[in-house]
Parts: sequence; structure tokens; C-alpha cells
Amino acid sequence: MTIDLLPSLETKWDCVAIGEVMLRLDPGSGRVRTARSFKVSEGGGEYNVARAIARVFGQRSAVVTALVDNEVGHLAEDLIMTGGVGLDHVMWVPSDGLGFTRVGLNFTEKGFGIRPPLGVSDRANSAASKMAPGDVDWNRLLAEERSRWLHTGGIFAGLSDSCAELALEGMRFARSEGTIVSYDVNHRRSVWSVPGRDPVAVNRRMLRQVDVVFGSIEDYRTGLGFEIEHCPIEAWVEEPDRFALLSQAVIDEFPQVQMVAMSLRDARTAGFNHWGGLVHVAGSVDTARLRRDLEIYDRVGGGDGFVSGVIWALMDGRSASEAVEIGVAHGALTMTTPGDTSMATMAEVLRAVIATDARTDR
Repeated sequence: MTIDLLPSLETKWDCVAIGEVMLRLDPGSGRVRTARSFKVSEGGGEYNVARAIARVFGQRSAVVTALVDNEVGHLAEDLIMTGGVGLDHVMWVPSDGLGFTRVGLNFTEKGFGIRPPLGVSDRANSAASKMAPGDVDWNRLLAEERSRWLHTGGIFAGLSDSCAELALEGMRFARSEGTIVSYDVNHRRSVWSVPGRDPVAVNRRMLRQVDVVFGSIEDYRTGLGFEIEHCPIEAWVEEPDRFALLSQAVIDEFPQVQMVAMSLRDARTAGFNHWGGLVHVAGSVDTARLRRDLEIYDRVGGGDGFVSGVIWALMDGRSASEAVEIGVAHGALTMTTPGDTSMATMAEVLRAVIATDARTDR
């Protein structure tokens, strides 16, 4: 079974992402608390997928987000333009001069050895977090221009009730127009720290409008509330019936879901992770080759690399077994370079699917 997508010639966009774009401030190999300078890049769980679809896989993508009309917002704009992502549906918010509405910041340490990666978000009152239903012209985006795929996730939905409602508004409209909708649960404790907001309740509501769901083991456990026993990730690869039971439970509760995908990670140290993935579609589970002790440079964005690799493969008409291998390979390559976003090429991804070494390519 393959996912039934709109023909490319009938759409302006191949993939549209709904999500916040933050500025990442990176102290390099040092610590945030002792840094005297930072390297600036852009990132965001949903945006990273659209960027990879454009920059790595050569497709047409856009982002639905909000930025402040000041110098910091235009820095984010410049970075998004560099990533090849369309800005046609960015909502520009006037600057108040005081920062009551702002661009979110993310200070990120990549970790080393037994010191794990660390993310310190500074995103309260961001322009994106204040987005609400009615802010986006879905008719223009999804009925007139049209998109083959719409992607969002639990980070954006977790920012505020109004963000979740906006995403639901877009997801419903997309499905009515024949656009495939995907959702990455992407559970972040810091995002859901506001009292009274239940991630399981919100994520389960979102999944009623989803065709393809992505997540890690912890996402399905904590973000969606499924009971999952603790076991080594090797067990998921060696015993695919485990994933078949979980994914069938997802499909039983959300019968419109066509594919359930899971990334697998065992962070043995900051620099060495076991890494893999699985997908379940049409009653069958496909498992990617488990990459044991994968050497990591910067793990942030690896899951988004998995998601974008799977999405591109499906848009390219490839099978589920090919899609999960491409997703895992792209996620692995994403973690070999600094920053949230992928610096891989499509050729490198396809080579990594079958490569068993890292011999020089000349």
C-alpha cells in the first residue's frame, strides 16, 4: 500500500509545515553558562521538516508561522529564505518595542560523553505562540494553491490552546481538500509545563485529523498515553510484533490513520546512540537497519530528519520499507552536523541507506 497523494502538477506546494521558527543560539563545544559568543541558526520541530523537504530533497515547501516585524524577526526571515522554505504564509506581527511579542530563542548545548545535550528555551510570548484560528487563509493555501502534504506536531500544539485550535483548523481543511496530514507527537516537557494543559488530551484530539503519525517510544507513552513496557530498542527491531500491537492500538482508536511510524534511539552517551525506526501500514511492519553506536555530532533534529525522510520517500512513490530506511538514514546524517536542520544532500541520504562504511567519496 502507498499513500494516495495529490498529483504534483496540481499543487503549488509539496509540503507545508505549521509551527514556530525559533532562533537557536549555540555555544559550540562549550556551555551556555560560560559562553561569550553564540552561533545563530534557525530551527523548530515542524519547520525542520519543511526545510529538509526543500533543501535536501528538492521539493517545494512553505511554513505557516508568525514573526515579529523587527530586526530579530527579519534575521529569522533571512535564515528561512536560505533554507529554501516559502514565506508566503508567514504572519508578520508589529513590534511593540518592548518584547511582549517576540521571536522565540533556544539556547542549545550539544553535550559530550556523559554530559547530555541541553536545551534552554526562551520562548514565552512569542508571536507564533499567539496564533489563533482565523489567522491563516486556509482557502488560499490549501484550496487555491494546494499542497500535497501538511505537517505539524505536538510542539506547536503545546504552545497554547489557540495554537492547537489553529492547527486543527488547518488539518481539517487540508483533509477536506485531499491533502495528506502528518503529526509528530514530539513531546517536550518544557512546552507542556503550564498547569492545566494535558498533552495526552490535546494530542489525542489532534490525531483525529491525522493520516500519518510519527513519534518516539516516549512520545507514544507520555504524549499519547499508550501503555508501553520498558525494553531495549533492539527488542522493537528483533520482535516487530511489539510495534504491530502498539500501532494497531493507535489505528483502532484513530481509524483514519494510514501509517504509524516510530523512531528508535538509545542514547548511550552524547556521542554514541543506537538509532533505528519502524513503520506500520496496511497491517504490515517494516523495520530499518538498526545502526548501533552511531557516532553523533549534534543529536538535535535527528527525529525531524527521520520524519522528513519518510515523507519525501512517500511523496516520491516509494514503498513503506524504502521510506523507513530513508528516514533513518536521513536522521542519522542530520545528526552528523551542527544545528537543528539537515545539511545532507539527497545523494548522501540514498548512499547512506545501503552504505556499511564511510569511505571517502571522490
